Parts: sequence; C-alpha cells; structure tokens
Amino acid sequence: MGSKLIALIVIVLGVIAIAQLVRVYELSSKLRNRGEHEVSTGDNNLNAKLMLAFMIFFFGGFIWLMLEYGWAGRGDAASVHGHGLDWLLNVNYVIIIAVFFLTNFLLFYFSWKYVRKAGVKAFYFSHDNKLEMIWTVVPACVLAVIIILGLKQWNDVTSNAVKDSIRIELFSKQFDWTARYSGADNQLGKFDYKLTTDNNELALLTTETIDSAIFNMESGVTGIKALASKLNDKNIMLVPEDREKMESDLFRKQTLVRLLYQMKGRHNKKNDSAAWDDIIQKDTLYLCLNKEYEFNFRSKDVIHSAYFPHFRAQMNTVPGLTTRLKFIPDITSVDMRKKMNNDKFNFVLMCNKICGNAHYKMKMIIVVLPPSEYKTWMKAKQKQTFKDIYFAAAAAATVAPVANGADTLAVVAEKVVK
Repeated sequence: MGSKLIALIVIVLGVIAIAQLVRVYELSSKLRNRGEHEVSTGDNNLNAKLMLAFMIFFFGGFIWLMLEYGWAGRGDAASVHGHGLDWLLNVNYVIIIAVFFLTNFLLFYFSWKYVRKAGVKAFYFSHDNKLEMIWTVVPACVLAVIIILGLKQWNDVTSNAVKDSIRIELFSKQFDWTARYSGADNQLGKFDYKLTTDNNELALLTTETIDSAIFNMESGVTGIKALASKLNDKNIMLVPEDREKMESDLFRKQTLVRLLYQMKGRHNKKNDSAAWDDIIQKDTLYLCLNKEYEFNFRSKDVIHSAYFPHFRAQMNTVPGLTTRLKFIPDITSVDMRKKMNNDKFNFVLMCNKICGNAHYKMKMIIVVLPPSEYKTWMKAKQKQTFKDIYFAAAAAATVAPVANGADTLAVVAEKVVK
C-alpha cells in the first residue's frame, strides 16, 4: 500500500512540475516580447540538428537490436517447406527494412536540409504524374511478386500429399489435442458426429460403434427410455419449464436415433477395418524423419488453430469441416536440441486461436524420430489400436440389446405424454 501511495505522489508531483515548466516558458516568452507562435532562427536550426542526431540514434538502436536479438527470432525451420518459407519471409524483411530506412532517412534529412530560413519562401509542390506513377507501380509490382511466391508456398503445403505419405488426424477440443494415426492400411477410418460416446470420443464409424451409439441413445442413463419414464411417472412433479426441456431433449434424441438406424442400414461392414486399426495417441505426437505427413484436422466445439511453429505450418480447425495440410520433418528432436544447445527443447503443437479460458495450455509435444526408432515405436503401437483399446471383445455383449431397438423406440415414443 505504501509503495502505491509513493508512486501516486510522484506522478502528481511530476504533473505539477511539468505544468510549472510550461508556465515558466510562457512567462519567459512574454519577457522577450515574443509570441508563443514565433520561433527564432536559432531554435529552428537547433531542432534541425536534433533531427539528424535522433535519426542516427534511431537507426543505431535498430541495428543494435537486430545484432543482439537476431534477424527475426524464428529459429531454424524443422521441415522441408519451412526453409523455402523462411527465405520468403526474409525477402519480405529485406524489402520492409529497406523501405523503413529510406522513408525515415528522407523524413529526418529533409527536416534538417529544408529548415526555415529568413526571407526564403517555401516552394508549393502540389502534384507530379511521374512521382505518382513511380510510387504506385513499384509497390504494386513488389506486392505482386510477394503474393505469387506466397501462393506457391501455400499450394505446396495444402496440395494433395503423395500416395505413400502417412495420414494423421488431429482432433481438437477445449482444451487438448488427440492424434489418430491411419494404422497398417494407411487409411483413416470414417467418422460421424452422431456416434460420439464415452468410448468413441472421435466418433469413428464401424458396425459396433453404430450399435453402441443406438444403445446409449435408447437405453443410456439419459436415453430415450429414461426420459420417457420420467415424463410418464405420475409420482414425479415437473415444472412446465423442466417438462418442456425434457420433451425437447427426447424429440432430439428420437430424431438422432432414427438417423442412426438409417446409418446402420446403409453401412457396409467391410469398411470397419479402416477404423479398427487406427491408433489413437494423446499427449505426444511422434513423427518420422524425412517422411511426408498429411494432417487432417477436426474440431469438436469451437474454432481452433493447429500451429506448428518449428515446422512453419498452421491450419484452422473448424467444427463440421475437415481441413488439411502436409509437411516433411527434416531434423530430429535430438539433433535440434544439440543445434540449439538446449536439452529441454521440444517441438510443439499449439492452438493459435483464443478458444476459451484454458487456451494457453492447449499444447501437444511433438517428437521427431529417425526411421529406425520410429519403426520400433509404431510396431509397439500395433496392439494398441482403436479396436484393442476402446472396443475390446466385451463390447459385443454391451451392444447386444439393440437387436429390437426399432420396436422399442416405437413403443416408447407412443407412451410419451405430450
């Protein structure tokens, strides 16, 4: 409390001191019989010289900051396309810095050279077609080159990956990432949001996950049967607002379960294998050196942004939309630590959209391994597939009651008190 009071007193005294100095300047101007708007030749010349001095200090400080803290502070790129992107960014920096020095030099130099001189009238220069043409055409040409090169880089990142590239899906939700590797067949299983359950967070599409979703929708703790029972129970007193909410929830679930039965009727069991061998990985994303990766992005809730700062890649993840990019890691985590002389360094995936209160902790460690180590790691994961971890053999017994689900739904719907 004492330090805050002292700081406040210092600020107040500073304001008073400035006000008194201004007052002294006004009084001194009156004593010299000179108006405040009148500036002497000496003052003009002094200000002109100070302009040159400030320019030297300004440029010197800028150069020192670049030498002290680096050219751009990005660090070395860790992907093949990242080196080309860094080159393009460096070209942008060169252009911007050149324009910065040129315009600021002219600003301060002209202030010094064309200082007001007694008896010399300023030349009124209103328009020049050549100058207008120069500062319109030159920036337009420079921007055109930058945009064309930028589009080329963007196309390199977002175009179709090669056939043997490794497919990985990154699933985002508040506030974490989940990676899904495409498994032995290098094919990501299909998904549908209506299949989201406790043991199928990524809503993967298989015969069993459809049955499980139907069972949960009909017979779960908050399923259709439970809702209908509460609505029909004469011993439960419901206020109109709660009843209306429960009836709305029941109607929504009835609609969803009908869609699930339609999905079940259309589904081909032969496609299950694409999802069963997918490997779900949390906390750490493992990548193989010099191997191309195609990343598919999904979001469960809000817009996130998958940001790989070291690999120079970023892509928004949008609810209801799959986005995609690709890159090739070209340096291992171990080699990057040696290069940076930092044993604690890790590549990282971050969210670059402010997606909620815990946005700051939405991160995922990335480890780039040499091919031999990556092969060993992937081999160990072959017994930890989606089917092994989330839908073991016991799942068949859990979903058995859905055989007559359609009849159950019809009976329950008829008993609901409207």
